Amino acid sequence: METSETGSSPQRNRQQREVNMKRTIFVAAIATLAAGSALAQSSVTVYGRLNVTAERFTANKQTTYLLNNNASRIGFKGVEDLGGGLQASFLMESGFSPDTGAASATFWGRESWVAIGGAFGKVRLGNMGRTNAYFTTADYISMHNHDTGTSEDKLYLYPGRATNMIAYTSPSLSGLVVDAQLSLSETSQAGRTYVLTANYDQGPLHLGGSYLQAGAGRPGAKEKEYGLRALYELGDFTVGAYYIRNDNVFGNNGWKRNAVRVSAMYTMGPGELHVNVGKAYAIKGNAITGDDALQATVGYNYNLSKRTKVYTYYTRVTDDARLYTGKYGTLAAGIRHNF
Repeated sequence: METSETGSSPQRNRQQREVNMKRTIFVAAIATLAAGSALAQSSVTVYGRLNVTAERFTANKQTTYLLNNNASRIGFKGVEDLGGGLQASFLMESGFSPDTGAASATFWGRESWVAIGGAFGKVRLGNMGRTNAYFTTADYISMHNHDTGTSEDKLYLYPGRATNMIAYTSPSLSGLVVDAQLSLSETSQAGRTYVLTANYDQGPLHLGGSYLQAGAGRPGAKEKEYGLRALYELGDFTVGAYYIRNDNVFGNNGWKRNAVRVSAMYTMGPGELHVNVGKAYAIKGNAITGDDALQATVGYNYNLSKRTKVYTYYTRVTDDARLYTGKYGTLAAGIRHNF
């Protein structure tokens, strides 16, 4: 029996089903490739640090034995490739205390920002944690325990605000990167914070400079900070130092002070020997006597892996006028694990 060309037959139906199946497989393959491409262009990372010390802490002739949190945190960060050299990124970081399990009062208080970056540099909006003036000076040379806990730089004044901030980071120009930050006041009482930093990295040499003005747009004296920093790596030996000048200290008009700090690290296989000494000179323009202060730390780190280390340190602060933390000494042993 013959059939017309427009009619149907078992053979034609089978051929059509095969064509439809091939189309379905092709479309599914394209969708899978597209999804894989999208996943390849975006990434989200969970990261964190647990850093706890057991300490013998002595202040005011009283000794306390304690477990101390050293800036432990958990965070999420991500990057999306937008094409054309553009990238969107974000970071949210929360602090917590492993010794008690308590979260920070402001859950995303460590950092929380969103950014757009490209060949022009990077623009971030949000909470930056601390200003770049701090990261360019005090944090940069604190090599023994990431400037955390009882051995952190107690003589750095931490002026200014890093919340409600607009930040710009330039692309690297032969090792030179410039950062500018503006913290919006949002209320007349808060005042604005301006920060400008420059960092130069060339081989073993690392230089930095910073300027900060806090309290702009509100009555009273504007706190200002000028900082210079250098760090040099010479084989197993690394040495760093900073000089900082503060004007209108603690918001008091005419109060000026200078501060210096020197740090050194010597590596011996997986071990690291650390020395860190800082001095805040007497404040000019006030009537307080004995207001200079000194901090000294010696420590040893042993790296069990790239992510885990055990360490010990002793730090002592002499601050008779109690302008910073008061006088204390502590002997600590700790464990730090990054993930």
